[in-house]
Formats: sequence, structure tokens, C-alpha cells
Amino acid sequence: MSQRNVVTDVVTRTRNAAESGIFNVHDHRIAGNGHTNDQPALQALVDELGAAVAADGRPRSIYCPPGVYLIRDTAVVWRSGVSLIGSGPAVTRFVLDNSGNPREPVPLAWFTAINHGASRDNHLADCTFAAFEVDGSRVDLPEYNPLAKGLGLQYVVRGRFDDLYIHDTVGTGFGCDHLQDAIVHGVTAMRCGRLVRGDQMGGAGIGIGVGGWGDIERLTIWGCATIGNGTNGIFVELQESTWSRPRGIRITDCHAEGNRFGISDWGANGLVVNACTMIANHEAGYDLSSMGTTSVAGRGGLVANCVIDGNIRDGLAIGNTPGPYTFSGNRISGNGRYGYWQHNVGGGHRGPAGNIVLTDNEIWANALAGIRLDAELDDATLLNNRIRDNGQRAAPAASGGGDTVSYTARTLVDTAADWLENGHMGKDVTVGEQRAVVVANSATELVLAPTRPGAKTSWTICTPLRGSAYRLPDSPAERPGVCVAAMADHATKRGNRVWDSQQRKRQTHGIWVTEHGRCRDSWATDNNFDGNAYGAARFDTAPEGGCWRDNLGLDGPA
Repeated sequence: MSQRNVVTDVVTRTRNAAESGIFNVHDHRIAGNGHTNDQPALQALVDELGAAVAADGRPRSIYCPPGVYLIRDTAVVWRSGVSLIGSGPAVTRFVLDNSGNPREPVPLAWFTAINHGASRDNHLADCTFAAFEVDGSRVDLPEYNPLAKGLGLQYVVRGRFDDLYIHDTVGTGFGCDHLQDAIVHGVTAMRCGRLVRGDQMGGAGIGIGVGGWGDIERLTIWGCATIGNGTNGIFVELQESTWSRPRGIRITDCHAEGNRFGISDWGANGLVVNACTMIANHEAGYDLSSMGTTSVAGRGGLVANCVIDGNIRDGLAIGNTPGPYTFSGNRISGNGRYGYWQHNVGGGHRGPAGNIVLTDNEIWANALAGIRLDAELDDATLLNNRIRDNGQRAAPAASGGGDTVSYTARTLVDTAADWLENGHMGKDVTVGEQRAVVVANSATELVLAPTRPGAKTSWTICTPLRGSAYRLPDSPAERPGVCVAAMADHATKRGNRVWDSQQRKRQTHGIWVTEHGRCRDSWATDNNFDGNAYGAARFDTAPEGGCWRDNLGLDGPA
């Protein structure tokens, strides 16, 4: 091609880019070859386009063709009106690397209050991030740092985040705060928070700070998948304790699997969670508590039409909220402790939770109680729930060792055993100095939980040698459908069926009020408590006042 033709081609492409607002990175010295550090050139392009947007108000888009784009040693500071579009995850890849600055977290893009003065008045607007992958596996830090995210933006108006695959980041994969009129769609976040140990903050697949825009933040998260992340699959968290809990946030059609918590509400108001799956998470499928940085739990939320199944501890872990909250039409099954557990953690609201509603849920095959109340409730409602076949953890203590016993990274097999199927669900099995959690068992095999999210083994030290001795503890004697172990004032229980349909019944009672529990001024009518292993009810503390009538299996209140 002649020099004149080359110049003409460059002029044409420049004119076309200016007219379309789409700029191909290959025209701006951004290599995408996996070896060249593309951060400086990408930063220069973002700055150039950001200045142009500020001058004429016309948003621009950066297009990244298929390739591997290395972002090394520092993040790209983002500008308003600039979008980043790839050709699809695994086709357009951004690889984060801090090898030249080994103590520095390196997100792909950031714009934050503390570093860049982000605020309501100094925000990003009209930015789209779509169709690319962020690989954080090459960021190597001496210790966990919550700022080592995949994307770390704050105060974004009309943001669109679509078709992203973010994985193996040190901190949260998608960690963006204060999103107004925003949509997060089709984000897959896997193995993020890979240096999280214990209860550090951040380290989620999708973590969104809320409250910066006041009473209402219009945000929709839908069609996302979060798998094996260090803390939450998805969480929303109030960022300042004095701020209002914001309304307007929705999480729908999402999948949370193998995280510490599946989906968490740590400070919203009226959060809507619909048609999500929360399975095999380590602590709980859904967590409502004050575990966030501001010790503020959500309130006024609705969790509906979800599958909350096979979580290693609890299905729903609920506490520290003043209420109200509604759980409707969910399947809550096969969890390793309780289906629904009302309890408070340290900090946050300590008074009764008001107006908690459980209606039309299927609560079945959980290891201990289907519903357990260990924190105070006022004006709670249990309506038309089916609570059956709970108390799966019914097997007696067991031990073994020798030639019949073998181990893998995730199993223990004893060919001489004859265990009750899933009778050890949720127990800790002890082998020498190691413990592992049983998630399921057959007559001769224990299936064990990984030591932490993303881990490939259940053992903290090493896989035990063949023949190593093991011990399993006994199961609790009482495993009711509903256990009341705290004050429950003015509760309404109507139209619930609480029973065990198994050939060998394991759910001991329909309802058990412990010596620490109180049912005061409650209305319980038209419930069916018949068909449990030991009886319809056990009242270690008799109900006080209220009305108990027409409950199958009960002749009276005690």
C-alpha cells in the first residue's frame, strides 16, 4: 500500500471512529498480545476520550478485539462517559498483574472516593463494561487486601455491566458501590477473594456498597452466577451507619454456589430477591445480619420463589434486623443444620425482629429443625408452610479404623459401616487432629465439605492415611419441625402442616418450645402437627395467653 493510501486509510478510520463513537484499541497502541503492558496506553485512551466527553457531552466506547490485554502494576483510572466493550469472555481477556509493584492491588478499572474524590457531585455516568474476562490470578500480595478487585468503581450513574467473567481476584471480583439507575447482568464471578481467611471483609463475587445516593438506589442485578467466592456470592452493604437504608434494589434469577454466604442483605431497605438458587454455601444460603462493616442489617425485604438447598450449615440465617421481612414460596431443603435460623450475631440491632413472615414455603430434609428461633420475634407469621422430614441428623455416634477405612480429598469410606442414610449430615468427623464437615452420607461413605470456598480438599493438613481412625459424635435427641427457643410474642401460626412422611421417621415433634422459649399471646389455629416420630408437640414451657385451637395432633395448649 502506498504512503498516500496509508494516510487516507488512517484519516478514514479516524473520521469513522469519531462519527460512531467507537474506538478500536489496536488503533491506539494497545497490543493485546499478553506480553506488552497495555495499562499506560489504555489509560491514555481513557483520558483522551474522557476529555472529549467532557467537552461535547457525547459518550465514547473503547472496543477491544479478541486478545489478551495485560494490565500491570496499576489500575486504569476511569472517566465519565467512556465504555469498555470486548468480543466476549474468554475471547477478550484482561490479565491483572502486579509483578513490578508486588504490594499494590491492581483492579482493571477504578474510581473511588478515597483515591479520586468520587461522590454524588463527582460521579461516573453512562459507562458500559461488557463482553470480556478479568483474570486476577497473577496478582500476588503478601496478605489479603480488599482493594484488589476486578472492577472497583464508586458513584456510577446509568452504568451497564453485562456479560463479564471475573475470576481469581484477591478481593471482590465485581466490587462497585453506589450504583444509580444501573444494571448488572450476566456477570459470572468465580474464586474471587482467594486470599480471604476467616471473616475478612470483601472477597465476594459481587459486592455492592449502598446508601451513597440517599433513600433510593435504583439497581437491578439479574442473571448472574457466583461460585466458590471467599465471602459472599452476592451482597449489598450499607457503607455508613448514619445513612438511610436505600430502597430500589433487586436481585433476580441469580445463582450462588459454594461461597461462604450465598446472598446477603447487610443494610438495604426492601431488597427484593426472586427466583435465585443458593446452594452448597458454607455458612448460609441467605444471610440477613449485621456482619457488614457498619453493623447494620437489612429490613423490609422479600425473598421469594428461591431454591435454598444443600448449604453446609443453614438455609436462611436471619438476625439483627428490626424487621419486617418476608420469605414466600421458597424451597428450603437439605441444609446441614437448620432450614430457617433466627439468631443475632455480635453488634447491630439486638431487640425483637418485628413482622417476620414465612408463607407458603417448602421446608424439608434439613439436618436439625426446619425452623429454629434463638432470637426474639414480635408479630411473626407462619402461614401455609409445609415443614416435613427434617431432623435428618439422626444417626448415633460412630467410630472406626483399620483395613475397612479409606480416604480421598473429599470422602471417607468405611466398608464395615452401616450408617443411616444422611444420618450424619452436618456433623464434624474427627480424624487425628483434623476435622471435616459431612454434607451427605450413604451406608458406607461420608461426603465431606471443602475446607473453605474454592478449596479442593476437606482436610486442613493432608488427606488421612488409609486405616486412620475416625470418630463421629452422637445426634441430638430432639429434632423438631419448629423449635421455639426464644421469646415469640403475638405470633400467628395458621394453616401449616408439620410432619414426617419417611418410613423411618426422624422429625421428632411438630413443634418444640424449649425451657428458654416463650409463646405469648399467640394465635395458633388450623395447623396439622400430626405424624411425627415422638409426638405432635413438646412444651417445656407452656404457652401464655392467646388462642390455640383446631390444631390436629394437639388436644390443648400443652
